[in-house]
Amino acid sequence: MNLTELLAQEETLTLRHFTNHDALRAGQYVIDRALREQLSVAVELKRNGQRLFYAALDGTAPDQEEWIRRKSNVVLRHGHSSLYMRLYNESKNRSYYKMYAVDPADYADAGGSFPVRVAGVGVIGTITVSGLSQEADHQLAVEALTYLNESRAD
Repeated sequence: MNLTELLAQEETLTLRHFTNHDALRAGQYVIDRALREQLSVAVELKRNGQRLFYAALDGTAPDQEEWIRRKSNVVLRHGHSSLYMRLYNESKNRSYYKMYAVDPADYADAGGSFPVRVAGVGVIGTITVSGLSQEADHQLAVEALTYLNESRAD
């Protein structure tokens, strides 16, 4: 994945709206997929600071909640996926933590958190997956939002 592809994903996955029910559907998509494929993941969806969905499957650890919080903080601060921010700073040959003067205890520029963006509003929350490689975490979050976008009848 390159920066252009990551930005295109963010643009493509701009939603018309995002309700509590949407968070449940997207979170359940991640869980159903993980159960089918026997993946140990945790997933969280937040909107405007409120946790709307959280689940952790067997094989995950309490650390996953911290990874989720830290990756989500990156998205909320910059409005881009945590994987985008990681690759962007790597392309500039610089440390995310030094560049933005943030504490690694509160921010993780590792893939897996993706902005929930609503048309005409902007970033209102995050979907964050933890437990796989950062690229696989990112992809699972993207697939859940893609499912949500494509399954809408409105």
